[in-house]
Amino acid sequence: MNSRSTSTGLVASAAEAMRSQPASPETMETTSWLAGPAAVDLKSVTHTFRSLDRSTVTALSDIGLEVRRTEFVSIIGPSGCGKSTILRLISGLLKPSSGTVSVFGLPVTEPRDDIALVFQRPTLLPWLSVLDNVTFPEKHKTGRVSKETSAGALEILEMVGLQDFLHKRPSELSGGMQQRVAIARALLQDPDILLMDEPFSALDALTRDELSVELLDILIRRPKTVVFVTHSIQEALLLSDRIVVMSPRPGKVTETITVPLPRPRGLNSMLDPLFAEMTGEIRSKVFTRTRH
Repeated sequence: MNSRSTSTGLVASAAEAMRSQPASPETMETTSWLAGPAAVDLKSVTHTFRSLDRSTVTALSDIGLEVRRTEFVSIIGPSGCGKSTILRLISGLLKPSSGTVSVFGLPVTEPRDDIALVFQRPTLLPWLSVLDNVTFPEKHKTGRVSKETSAGALEILEMVGLQDFLHKRPSELSGGMQQRVAIARALLQDPDILLMDEPFSALDALTRDELSVELLDILIRRPKTVVFVTHSIQEALLLSDRIVVMSPRPGKVTETITVPLPRPRGLNSMLDPLFAEMTGEIRSKVFTRTRH
């Protein structure tokens, strides 16, 4: 891989924090991905976009990234460094200019049913109800919605707190509620891999924190492999097992940081002194990369 190790101070703090935490079933469960096969594997991936005027822009250069089964990995870096491009390569919406992208050991050549993508905007159909938006992918694919799918949709909508809004239109919902619908729609597909492209970026700070905690709770009940793009260092620390730091365009992986905060996590995790220390160190790394 082409990432560097973390700084001495950060590694020392992480190691000390991990030693101070007694082993528990939850800790063992959340680190079980270490022994499993890679869910996502990018090897020497470069991607170049060609414009209509035949000019080219290299978005990614020699990316190496491995994500283990049920691991939560966040990608942070300056705007335009290719974070969203990585998600589209994993999902099969793009093919790399060079290098390989594999999912569960198989090359990605097209979109897969075991991968779901949540975008920055909810992208809901305004004329459909909440329930119909969540079940729309199956209806679009098969022409019908099965009883099992309807029951699953009701269960997931209750999980995200929308059981009283089943027949409301998107225009009748707040921004946070609309994003809950988009997440429920993705979860209904029961994907092995969930790709999330700044899903909370358009929300206010309080709603953003609330949805982050809800996502953590959902993943305890329905474990998934998650690759999460964000510009928020605190959001990445709260959610992630590891954080990948990228350079300005052409994007490269400059550092991969393990987050040693114990799980389960909540908003109180942000009060941990290690949380504040890591926030400062990661911020300095991202800003240093941006200035160079």
